[in-house]
Amino acid sequence: MDPQTASELVKHGVTLLFLDVPQYTLVAIDTQMFSVGPAFKGIKMIPPGIHFVYYSSSSRDGKEFSPIIGFFIDAGPSEVIVRKWDQQKERLVKVSEEEEERYSQAVKNLEFDRQLGPYNLSHYEDWKRLSNFITKSIIERLEPIGGEITVECENEINTPKMPMEKALDKQLKAGNSTTSVGKSQRKGCYYTSIPRVVKCKGISGQELTSLNLDKTQLLETLLAKDYGGSENLLLGELQFAFIAFLMGQSLEAFFQWKSLVSLLFGCTEAPFHTRTQLFTK
Repeated sequence: MDPQTASELVKHGVTLLFLDVPQYTLVAIDTQMFSVGPAFKGIKMIPPGIHFVYYSSSSRDGKEFSPIIGFFIDAGPSEVIVRKWDQQKERLVKVSEEEEERYSQAVKNLEFDRQLGPYNLSHYEDWKRLSNFITKSIIERLEPIGGEITVECENEINTPKMPMEKALDKQLKAGNSTTSVGKSQRKGCYYTSIPRVVKCKGISGQELTSLNLDKTQLLETLLAKDYGGSENLLLGELQFAFIAFLMGQSLEAFFQWKSLVSLLFGCTEAPFHTRTQLFTK
């Protein structure tokens, strides 16, 4: 990349300024992960738009890591997002408006430029394919209170589990951080409830069996009731849950992604007749 192009990206791109992050902490955005070194202060040259930021604190020797904490952002051109490491909570926290303004100006004056790692633009197309249906309104509708997605703060999920899912549950919950989260603080995302079985009164057994074999009617009901008839909102939630699970290691997100995929795969009529476009997007 030539110097002029790089300078334009620094000027118009989004910057994440992370202060006082301990060495060996894993910090990531989208499909890219950084291991924090002594001089690390954040990430620059990020394309404006939707991104998923996530991190995991480390033990002093860098061999053990806490559960991942992640959050979605929708950042505009030249925006600077400032977070500071709270040693006691072992997480990134927001700074005051006055501090944020001061640090933002310092970033724009290139005072932190040498301490910011560049966003790898060659991976940006992969991220866009994963997140192209996620919008600011979808994030605001689904994200938990405070915006942070982490398995250690999620409610217990009473869902029938296969043996591999039970192993995944145990693995994700095993990596306890030094900070504990009380039950009163537990919170999760506001996902749409997807029924596993269709139940209807006043119809024959044959009709009920038919509704459960082909989930097209359930899909239509959910689209009308919970998504305002918008296929893109459903696809946005599917992508949100997939990213929160894949990158944020959220167990709750995994079950939501699985429920939506099972719903779509359970439709016989929709892919070929009523919702062809939904299945080809």
